Amino acid sequence: MNDTGIGRYNRGFALSLAITSLLSALLVVIKEENQDSVLAWMIAATGHHWVTHGVLVLVLYAVLGWILAQLQLGTRLTGNGLSAVISGSLVVSGLIIAGYFI
Repeated sequence: MNDTGIGRYNRGFALSLAITSLLSALLVVIKEENQDSVLAWMIAATGHHWVTHGVLVLVLYAVLGWILAQLQLGTRLTGNGLSAVISGSLVVSGLIIAGYFI
C-alpha cells in the first residue's frame, strides 16, 4: 500500500462521490423516461420525486463510501488522482443530464 497521506475513508468516500454522481445522473434520465412507473413510485414514496431522489443518493453515498473504505480501494490514488476522478465524474454526470434534455 502506498502511503499518500490520504486515509481509507477519504479515498472510499471520494470514490463513492464519483460513482454516486454518475448514478444520480442516470436516475434523472431513468425517471424521466419512466414517468408511469419509476417517477410515480418515487412520488408515492415521499410525496415528491426529488425528495426520494435525494434520499436514495444520500443512502447510496454513505453505504458505498463505507464499503469502499473497508475494501481499501484506490490505495494508489493520490490527492490529484482522486480530484481527477471526482472532476471527471461530475463532468460526465453533467453531460449525461444536459445531453438528455437537449
